[in-house]
Amino acid sequence: MDFIQLTIDDRSVTVSPGTSVLEAARQVGIKIPTLCHLADLTPTGACRICVVEIDGMKTLAAACSMPVSAGMSVHTHSPAVLETRRMVLELMLANHPADCFSCGRNLNCELQELAAELGVKKIRFDGERRHYRVDDSNPFIVRDNEKCILCGRCVRTCQELQVCNVLDFTGRGFDTKLAPAFDSATRESDCVFCGACVSACPVGALTEKVLCQSGRPDQKVRTTCPFCGVGCNFDLNVKDGKVIGVTSTPDSPVNGRLLCVKGRFGVDYIHSPQRLTTPLIRKNDKLEPASWDEALNLVAHRFKEIRSQHGSDALAALSSARCTNEENYVLQKFMRAAIGTNSVDHCART
Repeated sequence: MDFIQLTIDDRSVTVSPGTSVLEAARQVGIKIPTLCHLADLTPTGACRICVVEIDGMKTLAAACSMPVSAGMSVHTHSPAVLETRRMVLELMLANHPADCFSCGRNLNCELQELAAELGVKKIRFDGERRHYRVDDSNPFIVRDNEKCILCGRCVRTCQELQVCNVLDFTGRGFDTKLAPAFDSATRESDCVFCGACVSACPVGALTEKVLCQSGRPDQKVRTTCPFCGVGCNFDLNVKDGKVIGVTSTPDSPVNGRLLCVKGRFGVDYIHSPQRLTTPLIRKNDKLEPASWDEALNLVAHRFKEIRSQHGSDALAALSSARCTNEENYVLQKFMRAAIGTNSVDHCART
């Protein structure tokens, strides 16, 4: 394969054909800020925050969508580039609510971080602002279009990764916004409530209800989702010793930023008062707490009783996708070797 050599900020860089200027810069540790770009999505160059100066070009180019070429000379932090980035950021902030302290993404907002990085402290533009009603019809997600910067990350995530095609741009010009088909409420759309759009949003336009209501976590714990056998990774958001929500992890080799509705939002059972914490045995038509030894002895006794009266095939095992491969192997081995039946099935097969 022929490689392409170019210069970025006076540093020689060699990359493969088809590499973007942004990817080439990141390979050698040169940071170019972005807002609309995510590595696993098609680049669009929508936000214009990643603009760079390229010798021989009359205008600045979006680094995320500009492919490299042999001999290209790129400047990522020239005066013209920095001034343009500040101007673009000011225009975004001019039509953005100034409620950072009460926003659920405060101190975790890419727009806020970029303003601090570029030193944007005062907005020189004053004019009409967009006003929309907050859509909280979804049981898990709040959509606030007034905070949307129209980067399109949620749209591409929904279309390219989840393949649900629920969100898209609607309206024209100043009235452009993101919404489901026919500008309907999220609850009335084909949304599967996976929350992938929330994980993609760089600002507070899409937030999780539970995290907005519970406040900022004081600890994050990396773990594996127990709901099925896929083994998705995520971070448990913990506050005062209780799990208040889940954050997907882009660096997960299994699922990246994607989670299903159970994995992302099904955490309320952890601290539910109805959660079983001990085995229950039915006595006199009433379930009563029991020790594990008592429960296992009863199960073993009933297994022997059923097998002696009705034969081994009167017993069957239904395995769970929440078990590990090793646990599922032990179960089928127990049924075949100890019980003497091949009646073994798995919940994921149905």
